[in-house]
Amino acid sequence: MKEKVLALIMRFRELWQNLSKKKKIWIIGGASALLLTILLLVLLTNVKQYAPLYSNLSTNEAGQITSTLDSKKVPYKLSAGGTTISVPANQVDQLKIELAAQGIPKTGQIDYSFFSQNAGFGMTDNQFNVLQRAAMQTELANLISNTQGVKSAKVMLTLPQNNVWVGGQSSGNAASASIMLNVAPGFQLTNEQISGLYHLVSKSVPNLPDNNIVIMDQYYNYYDLKSNNTGNSTLSTYNQQQQIVHDIENNIQRRVTQMLTLMMGQGKAVVNVTANVDFTQSKEKQDLVQPVNQQTMEGLQSSTQHIAETYTGQGAAGQVGTGTNAVPTYQGGTNGNGTYQKVQDQVNYVFNRIHRDVTNSPYKITDLGIQVMVEPPSPNNNNSLSQQRVNDVKQILNSIIQTSISDNQGQELPANVINQKTFITVGRLNGQMPQVNTQMNLWPYIIGGGLLLLIIGLVLWLIISRRRAAAAAEEEAMVQDIPQQPDLEISLENENPEQKKYSELEKMARQKPDQFVKLLRSWLSDEQ
Repeated sequence: MKEKVLALIMRFRELWQNLSKKKKIWIIGGASALLLTILLLVLLTNVKQYAPLYSNLSTNEAGQITSTLDSKKVPYKLSAGGTTISVPANQVDQLKIELAAQGIPKTGQIDYSFFSQNAGFGMTDNQFNVLQRAAMQTELANLISNTQGVKSAKVMLTLPQNNVWVGGQSSGNAASASIMLNVAPGFQLTNEQISGLYHLVSKSVPNLPDNNIVIMDQYYNYYDLKSNNTGNSTLSTYNQQQQIVHDIENNIQRRVTQMLTLMMGQGKAVVNVTANVDFTQSKEKQDLVQPVNQQTMEGLQSSTQHIAETYTGQGAAGQVGTGTNAVPTYQGGTNGNGTYQKVQDQVNYVFNRIHRDVTNSPYKITDLGIQVMVEPPSPNNNNSLSQQRVNDVKQILNSIIQTSISDNQGQELPANVINQKTFITVGRLNGQMPQVNTQMNLWPYIIGGGLLLLIIGLVLWLIISRRRAAAAAEEEAMVQDIPQQPDLEISLENENPEQKKYSELEKMARQKPDQFVKLLRSWLSDEQ
């Protein structure tokens, strides 16, 4: 076994020494690339892809979950200031089920189930009131969170204290509620949803009128309950006008946010819109006369009249310039024949007569401004966002300004005026939650697999080419070792008689085996 190994080593060494320098470089480079690719694939396959397990956690909830994961020896990562916990993607579903079975995370909120689990004696009235208010706040927050577009909600209730004396009045006039909504980015609550929230909260808490409810979102946008009063009071008109301005600004802001979210990504853009609206109303009464044919400026013929008069005869007697139909100072003849002819055409035309009572729009957008803050792909590097992309956003905003302003008498605004109404700033947006990429990047595996296949094909080609070259070299060596015919005859002449006889017998056995067998039989019979 040892000799075989040494023989293989020697053969490999001879083969390596016989290779050219270029082929040696190719083999060393291919082996190095193959080794590097294998190492890269091993590292990539061992890298764990993390996915969010829970988000928007409180400090207490995050501590409970991390301690449980430590006890289970599950690796995790914290992000967004410790409010998001990410674990290996293949363990997310299993961990959610296990933690839910253990009642984790415990939010610390008190709902109505607390009373059934901790019912007993010894609770004071003050403790009961505090727990009851906390349970009402939790249940209201859960109900509001089921609204479309609302991710979560916080509710704070202030309840009046009841008088313990019979016939006494409550120390407070009515209850009040403050609600903070966490609305999904780019989502706008409809008037029906806002009215439903007011109605839901008002009917869930005793003695809580609608005007004691305040609802706002994380962007500090207030959601007021629209009044059904259609009176002409100054306050009602003001509220209606402010609501129109608010709706216009929110509508444009929502559309711009949706477009920038698709262009830049979730949470990469903040939009602010300010609008100036003119509520001046006017009425006009127009009486217009227009021709039927606008090209010839003619009307429609309604009636025509053709009059033709002729007279032939002698001159009439009488004084010149007298009579009913005579023309004064006209010099008439005394005698002679005369001819009279009169032709008259009369055409009556009808034109379009238009009566209009025009009432202008109740409002017009006279000015509009859009301010946008954009975060680049690399938050700490503003140059990572190309100037071409900034120009595209600027063009979109300018187009919205051009089509929204309606107080330019039908003419387009100049480009320099529009540019002054839009502003874009690029920089890091502090306080936002970073997005965790849960998708596996397959490009490293694809590139690594392609390199691996290329290297394997190169190595196989080199091995096959080496074998073919070695086989050709061996055949050439064998051909060179075979003596030519003149050399063979000379070597046979130089042999001794015994060797010559043996060679002739060997040659006869190869070329004429039948005669060789007969010769052997004759020799054997002679010896016997």
